[in-house]
Amino acid sequence: MWADVEDSPMEHEDLGYAHTTVLRDETVSLLGLRAGGVYVDATLGGGGHAEAILEASPGVMVVGVDRDPAAMAAACKRLSCFGTRFQGIAGAFADLPTLLSNAGIRKVDGIVADLGLSSAQLADANRGMSFRLDGPLDMRMDPSLEETALDLIRRLSQENLADLIYRFGEERRSRRVARCVKLALQDERLNTTRDLRRAVVRAVGPGRVGGVDPATRTFQALRIAVNGELDQLAALLERAPTVLTDTGVLAVISFHSLEDRMVKRAFQNPSVWKALTKGPITASEEEENHNPRARSAKLRAARRVSEHEENP
Repeated sequence: MWADVEDSPMEHEDLGYAHTTVLRDETVSLLGLRAGGVYVDATLGGGGHAEAILEASPGVMVVGVDRDPAAMAAACKRLSCFGTRFQGIAGAFADLPTLLSNAGIRKVDGIVADLGLSSAQLADANRGMSFRLDGPLDMRMDPSLEETALDLIRRLSQENLADLIYRFGEERRSRRVARCVKLALQDERLNTTRDLRRAVVRAVGPGRVGGVDPATRTFQALRIAVNGELDQLAALLERAPTVLTDTGVLAVISFHSLEDRMVKRAFQNPSVWKALTKGPITASEEEENHNPRARSAKLRAARRVSEHEENP
């Protein structure tokens, strides 16, 4: 399923980091909170899921992880009212075992990862995430990363760029897109996000398919590549069982088919996981009306199989 995530409403603008939490109650329910438990919001963002967990059970602690400094600062401010029950850790969730170990935490009772972009990231033109705002072709979630989207386009050959757009954006017209993007670069007409969108439109036309802007797939592909998003997810799915307690829960909210397939495949391993969702949980009509971004959200959760539990 595809949705134009740039149509999302915003909240908590007073904190300078706007974001609407997706599938909030459903996620908390699947975690099965227990008194005294320790939970990880592996994609802290605006802090919505962390806040929901802390409010749902007064006895729990939440560790929030994010590689975006702006998100971390805003979430820590938002969640400061919970005192020592919340701890923020800067870093990528692929490194979760190391991050937790450095914080003196050996095991946790649950992990939630919302893989979507935040409205704040889309709304900041300087981040270069959105084709609706004119900004530099950056797209880095972590500003310390060396390669921007423009750097990546410059480095790749036209053929490799086409392969990337096809693989990560599932763009069937990737050859034409890559050619037009490289021509724009050659003609020194590729400096901003709107320049990139114009190049894509020259390749595929201005028409929206299923309500999706023609540039959506290309922007997604470049953002995934710049941030190593699928590698990050693969690492989380592989390493999460090592930090979860027996019967600990991992809940993942994905927003496109590449991510959802990875999560589904991982949760099908009966020696590691027992799925808690027969299929993905999606947003209610009411939530979709309030937050169009939720249309493409898919929530899957699984419980870690205990070492003493018989496999089916």
